[in-house]
Amino acid sequence: MDYTPTQSGFRQRKLQPNMRLRSPVDGLQGSQLFEDTSGAAHGLHRGNQQAGPQAAGLSSQSILSDPMSNMALAYGSSLASQGREMVDKNLDRFIPISKMKYYFAVDTVYVGKKLGLLVFPYMHENWEVSYQKDTPVAPRFDVNAPDLYIPAMGFITYVLVAGLALGTQNRFSPELLGVQASSALVWLIMEVLAVLLSLYLVTVNTDLTTIDLLAFSGYKYVGMIVGVVAGLLFGRPAYYLALLWCCAAIFVFMIRTLRLKLLSEAAAEGRLVRGTRNQLRMYLTMSIAAAQPVFMYWLTYHLVR
Repeated sequence: MDYTPTQSGFRQRKLQPNMRLRSPVDGLQGSQLFEDTSGAAHGLHRGNQQAGPQAAGLSSQSILSDPMSNMALAYGSSLASQGREMVDKNLDRFIPISKMKYYFAVDTVYVGKKLGLLVFPYMHENWEVSYQKDTPVAPRFDVNAPDLYIPAMGFITYVLVAGLALGTQNRFSPELLGVQASSALVWLIMEVLAVLLSLYLVTVNTDLTTIDLLAFSGYKYVGMIVGVVAGLLFGRPAYYLALLWCCAAIFVFMIRTLRLKLLSEAAAEGRLVRGTRNQLRMYLTMSIAAAQPVFMYWLTYHLVR
């Protein structure tokens, strides 16, 4: 039932079956509240995408065609090349990386002879390095030439043997093995730095390079491996005997090798200078040679029980 207002009151009106009440919202359904601009926005977005590469190409062409930009690029490349040359020159002054191939130019015959010389240096007579056109020959042609292959392989083998020794004592752990390897490497670097500082303080003119000192200091790993393996196989007395033999061998090897390197300039100097500096050079040679057995015992005594 519906009530419609009249002058005399309200009059009833019947609702038809197909009739329904209208709400204020119904009048808004037929009209659109907001204008649909999705199509225009999509077209604008596509236009921006098409114009983007063209604008980027135009900007890059304008930058490349600008003479000031070309000058800046050339100046920057020249500065980069000069900086790289300066770094290479200063780095090669202390660590001659360009000569690393020389120290690894070895073969099986050289490695066998060098290992025999490190363990039995007493019968060797000629300790001078051979030269060819004012340059030392490769290590595979001269057993007296220093190399880095044996020190590098000796260090790796020493770490492996140390892990084996720790495993036989039920003390193996990756952390302890890492400490063992890092401590050996740190002691080696400190030894080389100490020798370089001593050479600078004594003002010794020598052709020894940093890599030569690293090679000579790394030869002691051979005796350390022999001592630890002997201790693992035959007990602690065998370790002491083998290590004592290797310590004496490396001492003789270092004395006879470094004597030619450190005293080679003494003959060319005056008698007074030769007399004062010759003693310092001999003391320095003896100190370097005597330090090898100390490091050998310090880095291996705890591995054999």
